[in-house]
Parts: sequence; structure tokens; C-alpha cells
Amino acid sequence: MSRRADDIRKRISKRRKQYNSNKERVRPTPFIEDEFESPVFEADPKDSLHPLFNRDIFLFKVFASAVLVLVMAIIFQSTSSKLDQIKLGVKKTMEKEFQFAAVSQWYENQFGKPLALLPPLGNDGKIANTGKETDYAIPVSGRILEDFSINGRGIIMETGTNAEVEAITGGIVVFAGPKEDIGQTVIIQHPDHSETWYGMLEKITVKPKEKIEAGKNVGIVSTGKAGKTGEFYFAIKQNDKFIDPIQVIKFE
Repeated sequence: MSRRADDIRKRISKRRKQYNSNKERVRPTPFIEDEFESPVFEADPKDSLHPLFNRDIFLFKVFASAVLVLVMAIIFQSTSSKLDQIKLGVKKTMEKEFQFAAVSQWYENQFGKPLALLPPLGNDGKIANTGKETDYAIPVSGRILEDFSINGRGIIMETGTNAEVEAITGGIVVFAGPKEDIGQTVIIQHPDHSETWYGMLEKITVKPKEKIEAGKNVGIVSTGKAGKTGEFYFAIKQNDKFIDPIQVIKFE
């Protein structure tokens, strides 16, 4: 009897060892939440905007602009004589031509030329001289037929036929088309708030808003009355007033 009891104990002990062994073998790995859980972030709506954008300042500017437009509308609708000076000042400001060249020059001085990855090349393939112009160039070779004293605006020159007209200095083209009395005309605005007018052209080779350098071809002179020479109109405007080109440029 005791022998049989010993056999039973041995079987129970053996089964217990096998059970414990199998239990350790299939024991599940503890779940670590930090390793498997993917973090979820809730983005702030303000963070999706440009970092330099300020919603409060933007709304204030929109509101201020609307108020300014409303005030101007009230002023111009009013018949009070006390507001005439304000109306005149606003009209002069709106009619004054925007100084594209001056703003462009300021931008380049502050931040450099936009997209200027490489220095400009000249016609010979070499790096062009980017030094500032100290003298004005002659727009075209020829002799003066009509000086500044005749009309108080510009001069008329006699040139060779099909002579090319060049910009006397760099700037931005603010007009390219027909002008009364002087025909096809190019007007270039310069950083010093001056303008140069190139009129009586047979052909225009530049476009409005085009930025050009000194010496850039802007057009071809028109044919003179006799057909053997060319004619060209040139004027300089400084602070809304025409000045004698001979005082600025030494013509041949």
C-alpha cells in the first residue's frame, strides 16, 4: 500500500513540474503601454498658421483700413468748404506716380538683389562691372536741332538713320507707348526720383515695369523729314519739373 502511495506522489510531483515548466514557457509578455501606444497630439489652430502671422494685428489692420476708406468717403461726399484742403491733398497724393525705382533701390540696399545667385555677365561672357554709375551716358549720338528753351520740356536731336537709343542710367520702365506730340515714347524712372523721357521713336524695345541697366537699348529713332537722318526727343524730369538735359549731360 505504501509503495502504491509513493508511486502516486511521484506522478503528482512529475505532473506539477511539467505544468510549471509549460506555464513559464507560454507565460505572456507584460504589456508596456509606453512602448506600444502611439502618442496623439492635438495641434493648436494657431500653430498651423505662418509663424510671422499675428491674427490680432491682421484684424486690426483690416479694421483700420475699412475705417480709413469710410472716413475718405465721408470727406469727399461732404460739401463743407473746410474739407477742401484735405480733398486737394488726397487727390495730389493719389495722382502722384509711385516711385518704383526708389523702392527697388532701397530694397537692394537693405536686402541685396532678389534671386541674385550669381553675378551678372557682360556681353563678352565675363563678370560685368556692377559699380555705381557716376556719370550719365549719352542716349544717342547726334546734334541738337531744338533746345530746351523752345518748349521748356525737352530737346530734339538729329541722329543717323536707325540709330539705337540707350538708357542713360538704370531704372524701371514706367511707360512705353504713344505720347501726344512726341509719338512712341519710353519713360524710365530712376532711384533718385527723376525720370528720363525717350520720344519720337520708330520702335520700342522695352516693356512697362521692366528693370533695366544703363546702356540698355530702349528703341530706334524715327526717320527725319528728309529721310536721310533720324530724329529723337529727350527730356529729364526731376521732382515733377522738367530740367534742361544739357545741364546734366554733355552732348557732342
